[in-house]
Amino acid sequence: MEEANRSVVSEFIFSGLCNSRELQSFLLLPFSMLYLMTVVGNLLVVLLIISDPHLHSPMYFLLANLSFVDFCLSSVTTPKLTTDFLKDNKTISFRGCMSQILCVHFFGGGEMVLLVTMAYDRYVAICKPLHYSSIMDRQKCLWLVLISWIIGFVHAMSQMATILELPFCGPRVVDSFFCDIPLVIKLACMDTHTLGTLINTDSGVLATTCFILLLISYTYILLTVRLRTKDGPSKALSTCVSHIIVVVLFFGPCIFIYLWPLSTTWVDKFLAVFYTVITPLLNPAIYTLRNKEIKNAVKRLISHRMNSRDNF
Repeated sequence: MEEANRSVVSEFIFSGLCNSRELQSFLLLPFSMLYLMTVVGNLLVVLLIISDPHLHSPMYFLLANLSFVDFCLSSVTTPKLTTDFLKDNKTISFRGCMSQILCVHFFGGGEMVLLVTMAYDRYVAICKPLHYSSIMDRQKCLWLVLISWIIGFVHAMSQMATILELPFCGPRVVDSFFCDIPLVIKLACMDTHTLGTLINTDSGVLATTCFILLLISYTYILLTVRLRTKDGPSKALSTCVSHIIVVVLFFGPCIFIYLWPLSTTWVDKFLAVFYTVITPLLNPAIYTLRNKEIKNAVKRLISHRMNSRDNF
């Protein structure tokens, strides 16, 4: 009885990206293609790194984990967003909504820490190349990845522990295309201003801390290499530019959403689409287009398939 009195809402309704039925029909194909490309691109990177012995190094091990996280993060929201383009009534169950919140913060928080780990890997490779193999050994790589998953899980559970205690007994329209905490807590039957500030601060502090660590890491890398060699800055930039681009694309929207005091619906929706749909697609493209070893691995895979077909 107490549980029933505390939360009587059985489902939530998404407002979606827009109200125009024609525009939703138009967006169906592009978003379907974006998700398909995200799945294929990220899983291809994972399979390449697993199957090609030339890519069995710490950097590519971390890249494979990043691609897997991007695939999972996109899969939490994009399929639901795409199918909702076909529906007038965009509903999600209460448990489904809580699951979305848990997964988004789990994979999102884990990716933030994983990007910091990748920056550390580049720091060791560029600033301490002679000690790279001893510092970034297999065991340490496994621990660093495990820590990123643990921090993501702890962050997600801290968010869930708070929101599950809220009473939802009336309003149920979420002004977005997926369940995000700042929007869901507004529907609780109580004053959640202070609680919302604390929750946003939790996410904002994690994102800002990781972002600052990344800025310090890459700045130190560039300065260190510049002092050691005359052509250092260009080499360092060439090595780290992919990482820097991914960092800016991922952290920019997250920090803006959770720390910006003013909220504008269309801006929040655009940024949400960016970090849940666009960024997971861009990550494999950015890394593979600028990485010769990945390109060579693709060529070897294609050549192997063609030779196998000829022998058959």
